[in-house]
Amino acid sequence: MSPPFHLLFHHSNTTFLLCFFLFFIFIPIPIHSLLTSGSSLSVENNNHIFLSPNTLFTAGFRKVGDNAYCFAIWLTDQNPSTTIIWMANRDQPVNGKRSKLSLLKDGNLVLTDAGRYIVWSTQTRSNSSLKLTLHDTGNLILHAQTKPVWQSFDYPTDTLLPNQLLTKNTQLVSSRSYTNYSSGFYKLYFDIDSVLRLHYDTPETSTVFWPDPGLLSWQVGRFQYINTRRASLDSHGQFNSSDGFGFLSADFGIGPRRMIKIDVDGNLRLYSLVENGSRKKWVVQWQAVSHPCRVHGICGQNSLCTYSQNSGRTCTCLHGYKMVDHKDWSYGCKPDFEMCKPEDEDFVKLRYVEYYSYDIRYHPDYSLNACKKDCLHDCKCKGFQFGYDDKVGTYYCYIKNFLYNGYQMGYYNSMYIKLPKTFVSSFKETKVMNKSSFLCLGVTMTPVIKSYEKEEDNKVLRFVLITGCVVGFIEIMCIVFFWIKTRKTSVTTDQSYSPAVTTFRKFTYSELKKASCNFRDEIGRGGASVVYKGRLADNRIAAIKKLKNTNHQNEDEFQAEISTIGRINHMNLIETWGYCAEGKHRLIVYEYMENGSLEENLRVGKLDWDAIFDVAIGTAKGLAYLHDECLEWVLHCDVKPHNILLDANYNPKVADFGLSKVLDRGDIKKSKFSTIRGTRGYMAPEWVFKLPITSKVDVYSYGVVMLEMITGRSPGGKKRRGDENEETEPGVVEWVRGRVDGSGSGSWIDNVVNGSISGHFDRLVMEKLVRVALRCAEDDMEVRPTMSQVVNMLLHPEVND
Repeated sequence: MSPPFHLLFHHSNTTFLLCFFLFFIFIPIPIHSLLTSGSSLSVENNNHIFLSPNTLFTAGFRKVGDNAYCFAIWLTDQNPSTTIIWMANRDQPVNGKRSKLSLLKDGNLVLTDAGRYIVWSTQTRSNSSLKLTLHDTGNLILHAQTKPVWQSFDYPTDTLLPNQLLTKNTQLVSSRSYTNYSSGFYKLYFDIDSVLRLHYDTPETSTVFWPDPGLLSWQVGRFQYINTRRASLDSHGQFNSSDGFGFLSADFGIGPRRMIKIDVDGNLRLYSLVENGSRKKWVVQWQAVSHPCRVHGICGQNSLCTYSQNSGRTCTCLHGYKMVDHKDWSYGCKPDFEMCKPEDEDFVKLRYVEYYSYDIRYHPDYSLNACKKDCLHDCKCKGFQFGYDDKVGTYYCYIKNFLYNGYQMGYYNSMYIKLPKTFVSSFKETKVMNKSSFLCLGVTMTPVIKSYEKEEDNKVLRFVLITGCVVGFIEIMCIVFFWIKTRKTSVTTDQSYSPAVTTFRKFTYSELKKASCNFRDEIGRGGASVVYKGRLADNRIAAIKKLKNTNHQNEDEFQAEISTIGRINHMNLIETWGYCAEGKHRLIVYEYMENGSLEENLRVGKLDWDAIFDVAIGTAKGLAYLHDECLEWVLHCDVKPHNILLDANYNPKVADFGLSKVLDRGDIKKSKFSTIRGTRGYMAPEWVFKLPITSKVDVYSYGVVMLEMITGRSPGGKKRRGDENEETEPGVVEWVRGRVDGSGSGSWIDNVVNGSISGHFDRLVMEKLVRVALRCAEDDMEVRPTMSQVVNMLLHPEVND
């Protein structure tokens, strides 16, 4: 064996250098660092690409269809088909032969199709020499000396990179599908009122769906009509918009690569590149729309969107309708019948279903029969929404002329679809027709087909390619051998647990031990955990919850809390920053709440009337979010004053999800629990009588907490201060109900309200709050309202029940 190969297999450093030398001797790759005036890149040369100086980004021609190419930027070490971050000609791909990107001497950067037609250009002009470079940020910049005359950051497609501005002149537009990169139906932009919005826009219809169009801008924390319109994501994972909207990535901090993308399903998401050994995966750290069916147009017209934890989002044609295009749900469904004969038509009822917007009439205080009659005699009517208005205590209906944005939620509303009687008689509520998971959509490519004469084979090129493959194989073998010889062996500790599936940061035990000064400052204690105050490395004050024991039951609680709270985000739910699962140690890191728990504040009589009402509203909103707006149906199962925390402004946040349960929304048969959950006194009767467990168990607990907060009495009847008859006193629910039922209107309020509530309170609002709490604490779960209805009733206290 010759000396070089002897060194190759016995000396790792020499091996690497030799491989490196062979690579550049035999395979010269013309990777460009810049493009100067008069030069060009060819679509036919796979090596005509740009690399950023840090090699993180690549720019060049990417195949997007049958003989169709776009000039694009993508992440170098990721699959280009899923990590294309910018495209110059997404809606007009070029041919795979004789197409070029050229920097002309007049300063214009142009993309020509088949050497003939200009399909895209920067429309720049300059007398000085220009150069095109790809920067470390992923920004493709055309320079005139040191001054940029054009940059890709000013013309985003569907992706926003860190420190890239979104302005009033730019927008993000989704792709048509996962393999069709042309412009889709969803866009993120600043509206004329300066508010950042998500918009569904097709030739047939156009609607805004985020922020919630049913709320005013100030109700969702947005500022209107301001001079500046700009938004950006910084390198730490913080997003800020000039309209007041902002959020932090779940893995906030310097570290992973991030990007904001408007996906083909219309949702806006923040992704981080998470590394797990040699594997890398883009993980969602935030999304704009929590429930996937709330994205407008996601299943097209005349369809219904449903969601479950197991099967994900599913699109279904309504009974009597069939898909327009079996490869694409965005076209929706079309009727398999003809209508406009009232005597031959009737309705099918879809429970807990809502179709947003497209109302042609609204009827307050209307009966069901009156709604049916109105719709039957109007050929434009496709159906109507029928429900109960808690604010005024009457029924209403919305007459619909189109059936868009249908989704199934946990509300009491019902949708009535108009059909011929022959279809009505064959309808079964559990029957699903033309059902298909949204993730299994067929997609179409965007072909650009041109005819060319077949050229003779280039034997020299074939020889070079074969030689390159051989040398490349040798190089790979060299690198593998070098890695084996030089790698350090590492001993890993055998863990007896399965890591929680979560997207926020995983701390080490030593980090949290240092942050809490060796767990010195205790701020709370429970049956299975102790909570300490600490300061993280980035100076954030945190509450660090440490499980006392690590037996199987507590491990299950830990995993439940991590997997549950890691997927929720609401201003009235505690924000979790990370966790630790190292050896026998199990810890969770929360945001620190300056005013402690509601239980502590009630014990010392610290809350005034305004604070109490804010706690009632905020807690109801947090629970309503868990029940109705999460990706899954989340039951807290342990609502009590200990688990309601107050921040510096006494805003409440529901905490401690150790006993929570994630269920398939709407499937009550699966809502079975192996053990009773909760705290005595706050538990609904369903637990004792082994009835089906639904979100109404949280409603019951909420009602007890509200009565306890108003009266100052514990659930078992014991007063918090000075009660000597604690064994004979009735529970707080029975105690309050006895005084309300036994007194005239309003005369019972002063006897019920705790004397420690300082200041004056609104008697009308207080009476409303007590009555709502009593309804929540009813033994019959069917009588209890939903948490969404509770929020609505508390926000409109002037209206009678």
